[in-house]
Amino acid sequence: MTISHDQMPEQALAWHRQGKGAVIATVVETWGSAPRPIGSQLVISGEAELAGSVSGGCVEGAVVAEALDAIESGKASSMTFGVSDDEAFAVGLACGGQIRVIVEPVGPHISEDMLADLVAARAARAPVALAVNPDTWERRLVRPDTDDPLCPALMSRARADKSGFEGDWFLGLHNPPLRMVVVGAVHIAQPLLAMARLAGYDPVLVDPRAAFGSEARFPGETILDEWPDAALKAHGLDARTAVVTLTHDPKLDDPAIEVALGAPCFYLGCLGSTRTHAKRVARLQEAGFDEAAIARIHAPVGLDIGAKSPAEIAISIMAEITDRLRKAP
Repeated sequence: MTISHDQMPEQALAWHRQGKGAVIATVVETWGSAPRPIGSQLVISGEAELAGSVSGGCVEGAVVAEALDAIESGKASSMTFGVSDDEAFAVGLACGGQIRVIVEPVGPHISEDMLADLVAARAARAPVALAVNPDTWERRLVRPDTDDPLCPALMSRARADKSGFEGDWFLGLHNPPLRMVVVGAVHIAQPLLAMARLAGYDPVLVDPRAAFGSEARFPGETILDEWPDAALKAHGLDARTAVVTLTHDPKLDDPAIEVALGAPCFYLGCLGSTRTHAKRVARLQEAGFDEAAIARIHAPVGLDIGAKSPAEIAISIMAEITDRLRKAP
């Protein structure tokens, strides 16, 4: 199995089921300068295989040693690391800081069933949190739309995409992976798909025109050759999905835009000049969309950074998507 940067629970479950043993180390608190955010995870097998990271490398060795001990003892632990200002530069930090990491062996502490349920929730694109009390080592999965007292905190943290403590409980958030649907196999789409993947998105290209959406022009990309509205409905659009239309051809863009406006996708951006967008707005009004719905469209697409080349335009689009994702209320 190929492991991406955000598949730590899946890798831990695989190693555990292979009989290797597995430990999940999670950053639960940071102070000052910290190289990895709260919620970052490092998974360690009993054979000292590693996936993920809890630091820029400065404390990984100590965490791995603790994890290997945990596999033998079956005990969870909490570790706090501090780096002075004088030592910080040598380990890649701008200034000193501290991080707190909890180390939990799969089996004795995180049960296989609980980990499998977490992996299944992630596969179903449902926000979920693995809640743990580091004082008592109690833990449970917190799901949306339940009477769990931590459910409101889960939903708030899912919107902010941020793990953290709620009283005595640490909520390790597992949001659905980010996705991007790009409509139009134009030149801008080539760098945009690559940049999206580097930023942690799972991108999909939609274009029914075989000459444009070809493997030769987009090697290794997922290409849907259906009409855009059918492709978007089949693919599914949720609150962790961004949609970008690039053809500025109403026959292709408008059906995709109409589907996106009826879905909870967090971003909808459309290529085209101000004049082109004005015509687009008129068509959408005629189709029955109100002012609030149309206002969700970012057009002309991308932040105004003076972009000229396809790659620069792709950068402006990714910047605007990131701005919307991270600064949304």
